[in-house]
Amino acid sequence: MFETLTDRFGEIFTRLRGRGRLSEADLTEALREIRVALLEGDVNLEVVRELVETIRTRAAGAELERSLTPAQQVIKIVNEELTAILGGEELRITYAARPPTVVLLAGLQGSGKTSAAAKLARWFVEQGRHPLLVAADLQRPAAVEQLRVLGRQVGAAVFSEPTDPVDVARRGVAEAVRVGRDVVIIDTAGRVSVDAVLMDEVAAVARATSPRYTFLVVDAMTGQDAVATAVAFHEALTLDGVILTKLDGDARGGAALSVAKVVGRPVAFVSTGERPADFEIFRPGRMAGRILGMGDVLSLIERAEHSLDQDVAGRAMDRIRRGRFTLEDFQDQLQQMKRLGPLSGIVGMLPGLPKEMRNAEIDEGNVTRIEAVIRSMTPAERNDPAIINGSRRTRIAAGSGTTPAQVNDLLNRFKEMQKMMRSSGMMAPTRPGGRRDKRKGGRVTPARSR
Repeated sequence: MFETLTDRFGEIFTRLRGRGRLSEADLTEALREIRVALLEGDVNLEVVRELVETIRTRAAGAELERSLTPAQQVIKIVNEELTAILGGEELRITYAARPPTVVLLAGLQGSGKTSAAAKLARWFVEQGRHPLLVAADLQRPAAVEQLRVLGRQVGAAVFSEPTDPVDVARRGVAEAVRVGRDVVIIDTAGRVSVDAVLMDEVAAVARATSPRYTFLVVDAMTGQDAVATAVAFHEALTLDGVILTKLDGDARGGAALSVAKVVGRPVAFVSTGERPADFEIFRPGRMAGRILGMGDVLSLIERAEHSLDQDVAGRAMDRIRRGRFTLEDFQDQLQQMKRLGPLSGIVGMLPGLPKEMRNAEIDEGNVTRIEAVIRSMTPAERNDPAIINGSRRTRIAAGSGTTPAQVNDLLNRFKEMQKMMRSSGMMAPTRPGGRRDKRKGGRVTPARSR
């Protein structure tokens, strides 16, 4: 997400850094380029005007004159103003003193509202809550069943009745009280476009359930239409925040920069993929850093702490230290990496990467092919790839749907990775004859011949 803005800002800031102290002409040129970059990123025109003028005022004043590195100060100002436009601080969810805490989701058809409801339920489960999903979207065929399927995936019960949306929502809250659920998430009906019938229905559900939070679910890929939709719903419902979906599919990201500012309500959560886990609370400061190419290491660390199996990681490090890191261990680490989400999203969180690496096409299927090759090996082959000869390579290739050359490529890459680990001191070195050096903490094993 935000690839367009990140690339343009990177070019602008590179030129600024190369000029030392900035003249008024330098600043004017930079602001013009920032304005063009934001407009190309599909940011709302009024938001662009206000942002550029604020940056101009701050950068042209004493704040910039006091700076020993004006270019860095301009970058700092842009970062702070982007953070402010995105909402400033992340939304802090509080809970009703008398449960349940009711959360109402509204939005148009196709915005990903039902999926967002299930993902939000999963997020509440992770916070130690016990949510109940209420399927009040009786307009769209199979919407109730879709929510039931998603509810089972995330471990949340679903309530619905074939009556009318207002009655279903009201009864859903009563059911939550009866069974002791402390959070209720109401999935309301959507329409292809904003109309009076939709607004009346959603407003009636809100009056009947008195939600603590009303979130509008918006498809980030709809660009400026997302802003118009948010304005219309806010006038009818008084929103508490916005959930942006499909953020991984929009290279421009202008909706995220526009909605919060235009509506005056924060982006509360973002959906960055299809998996239930691809859903996170929105942190404006971190997102601004990602837009400016500064990465988001904190979010990556949090995702790793939450997603990775620490026991598996610990065993892998122990085996690396003892010089016994095998293809079996490598496969375990691939599984761990996949739990972090799409590789393209992980790359976007790393700071300092050049444009070429950020925009390089990442073949997610390559990881799947590697796993298939490793699974087609016998346990002995995974533990000691040196025994894999030509006939074994042919058998492994046939079993994994690859070619012997691809199998050989994996084996060579794995051998190079082991060499790198040894040269860095992570992995115990190999002594002549294929034995691990006991003085380095390695385990002695008999040498194998090819």
